[in-house]
Amino acid sequence: MTARQPDGANPKPVVLVLQDEPILAGIMRDFAEEAGCEAVVVRTAEAAVRTLEGRTDIRVVFADLDVRGSTTGLKLVAMIRDRWPPIELVLTGALAPDLDAIPARGVFCDKPFRENKVISAIRGFAA
Repeated sequence: MTARQPDGANPKPVVLVLQDEPILAGIMRDFAEEAGCEAVVVRTAEAAVRTLEGRTDIRVVFADLDVRGSTTGLKLVAMIRDRWPPIELVLTGALAPDLDAIPARGVFCDKPFRENKVISAIRGFAA
């Protein structure tokens, strides 16, 4: 489950970043890349589902639980865990959810981001 590199180098793990705020999406993409991964950024939960349905190389979903749309937050991550069980979850949001509601192999990172915690979580899951 990795992205093919054009120069024949080892492929990078792929992280799907879900964030509807452009500046935060850029920060989250940078964290995924700093963790040694290729980032695929989407702005809605619906786009995240379409991406997961169309790709088999997504290893980690890094998602903001506060993204607006018809499927949001913990419902989306529960769907991901149900439909794509191997995918790891790194979650964030303005308010911490009930941590017992986060699916297995999921981690919640508070905002404002602690860069090292986020990158370490992504790197650990993507390895």
